Formats: sequence, C-alpha cells, structure tokens
Amino acid sequence: MTGKLLTDLVVATADHSKYREEILGLFRFSDEELFFQKTAALFSGVVLLQTCNRVEILVHGNAEVLRKFLHSEKKYGFEILEGEDALMHLLELASGTKSMIVGEDQILGQMRRALILAESNGTNDAITDVCLNTAIREGVSIRQETSINKGAVSIGSAAVLLAEELLGTLTGKNILVVGGGEMGTLVTRALCEKNLRAIYVTNRSYDRAVVLAKEINGRAMRLDQLYPCIALSDVVISCTGAPHLIIHANELAETMNERFWPLDSHPRSLLLIDIAQPRDIDESCKDIPGVSLKTLDDLKTISERNLAIRKSESLRAEDLAKAALPDFIKAFNRAASGDLTKSLYTWAEEIRQREKNKALSRLKDPDPYLESVIDDLTCALTKKLLDDAAKSIRASAECTDTQTAEIILKAIISGKATCIHKPE
Repeated sequence: MTGKLLTDLVVATADHSKYREEILGLFRFSDEELFFQKTAALFSGVVLLQTCNRVEILVHGNAEVLRKFLHSEKKYGFEILEGEDALMHLLELASGTKSMIVGEDQILGQMRRALILAESNGTNDAITDVCLNTAIREGVSIRQETSINKGAVSIGSAAVLLAEELLGTLTGKNILVVGGGEMGTLVTRALCEKNLRAIYVTNRSYDRAVVLAKEINGRAMRLDQLYPCIALSDVVISCTGAPHLIIHANELAETMNERFWPLDSHPRSLLLIDIAQPRDIDESCKDIPGVSLKTLDDLKTISERNLAIRKSESLRAEDLAKAALPDFIKAFNRAASGDLTKSLYTWAEEIRQREKNKALSRLKDPDPYLESVIDDLTCALTKKLLDDAAKSIRASAECTDTQTAEIILKAIISGKATCIHKPE
C-alpha cells in the first residue's frame, strides 16, 4: 500500500519530454502479446500504452517487481511513479498537459485503446479499469471546462503546419500521405484545409487508402506505386504502423534523378516528414541532394509555440486535475475495497460450508429440499451478518481511512477485537 491508497499502484513512464525519438524507441515493447504474457504472472492488472512519443505501463502491483521486470527486459530509464503520484500522472496525461502538442485530444482515444488491448489479453482488472476510465472521464471534463484543446493540433496536423512553415505555403503543392491509419487520417484531414493541387494516399491495404482518399477528395495509390508517387510530390508525410522501413535511401536516390527540370543542375526539392514510430524513412535519405528529412523531434518547435499560446489554459487544466485527485482516490479505494470484502466473504464462506456440512451429517438421509433450505438459510445469515462490516470497510476505504478498513477486516477474521485509536 502507498500513502492513502488501499492497494499498490505503479506507473512506469518514458516520454518526449525526457528522450529524443531514437532513444524513446528503446523503451518500446515490439511484441505486445509476449509483454502481457510475462507481466500477467507478476501483477494483478497491467495496461500498456505505446504511442509515437510515449511509453506508459500501469500495473496493479509492486513497484520493485516492476523495476526488476523492466531491467530483465533491458529497459532502463523509466520513471517510476507510485500511489497518488501515479493517479496524478494519469489525470495529467488525460487532460493533455503532458502531451507533446499540449491539449491534443488523441491521447484519450489512445488510453481507451490501451484499456481494450489489456482486456483482450486478459490483464485488465478492477483497479486498472477504474484508473483508466476515471482518468479519461476527468480528461474530457477538463477539456470542457478549459480551452486547452481549442485550436490545439495533433501530431498529424502539426506535421502539416511544419511543412507549411518550411515551404512558406502549401498552395498548389502535391502531397503524398503514406499510411491510412489513425495518424494518416489526422494528416489528411489537416491537409483538406489547404489549397493543394493534389493529395495522394497510399497504404498497405489499398481498400483503406481508397476509403481515406474518397473522404478528402484525394487519389488512392497502391503501395507498389510508392516511388513514382514520390517523384510527383513536393511533400511526403509518412505515418504507417509498419515495424520496418518503408522508404529506402537507394530507391529514393534513383527517384530523385527523375526530379530534374530541363537545364537544372539540382533536382526539385523534396520534403520528407516521418512521424511514424518506429521510423518509416531511412535516416540516410537526408544525405541525398535535394531531400530534407524531418522527424518527430522537429515537431517540438510546434509544441513549444503551441504551449506558449495556451499556457494559462494549461495551468487551469493542471489545477483542475489536482482538484479531481481526491475523488479519484475515493473511486480507486472503492474498487480496491473489493479485495478486502472478497477476502471477508471467502473466509465466511469456508466457515459456512463447514458448519452446514456438520449439520447435515447429523440428519439421517436429508432430502434435497431440506439441504436446499439449509443452504439458503446459512447463505442469508452469512450475508446479513457481514453486510454492516463490508459497508464499513468500503466507507473507510473511500474516505482514505485505509488503516480502519484493514483493522476491521483483521479483527473479524482473527476473532480478536482491536481498539482503534484515532488522533485527536
């Protein structure tokens, strides 16, 4: 137990605020299924959140056990937060104050999907469930009470803003978006607002590219047409979920040979923006004449300006998150008290079954109906006798009086009454 919390809660976090993109990649778990298999044996509940600029691990369990697990996986440098600090971190995460693009709403969907992923792997429990759902609910509320997400941009739209700043304008430009997932959707929607000449969309699933291109009045291209599309484009924004490189230096160098205007000594310039994690574009592409390569690290300039514009709203959001913490602790302890009351009822059920069987053994050939009546009677008596104690345990837990909650349980189970002294 940590502080006012009835059970252990830990968050291991690594994000853009401390690590550059290439370093942050070292914190990721490439095989998420294997991650859940290993951690399920160590913790009551586990949730893993991995995005392009953060890795978060939420566990219902011991902090030292989590540290040892991370070290066994060669993952060093995670910040470990326990108890109330972990809850506060989740509130700040959901409110958008910890995002690279302050106030962006994408994190809420990412937290929901992390919870669904844990459920599908069988590692979500009552504690991790209440933590994520409460944080998400408060994050939505904070956005409604502040203007932290007014005019805020996602990573996808920040990439578009970066392209516009570097080129001066996107009017009349040809843009290629590589990737049709969530990030690709955000990028294309941001591009819709620009007066472009053409938007091309390519994706591993051509059908998905067709759907997205239709939505933004663009043109879908098959992935095997990637380099011919690049030859036609002024800007390429790549954001797939592929575990390997999509754009290679050798092929791109050949493509750049097709981008010469007559009598020009240099190819037409090409801007590449890679916002995928892991990277989509070979780092050595930046050495090709005429090519400019930007990554997630370059989006921090957008983030810093974005933060300056909404600094007051960010401070308001932080205050609201702090104000939400006491109720968050109550909700957490309400869920955690289930473990205490469960152990209470388990203890009572063992006694009930033993005494019921003793009573039945004294009867000569009791019929099934009599057995059923005795079973119902002992169940009802057990529940009635424990109801008040269970309510007291839950009430104490919700009020963060964890000591009283545990004393009540121990006094009943051990059969020894304990005098509870509270400070004056």
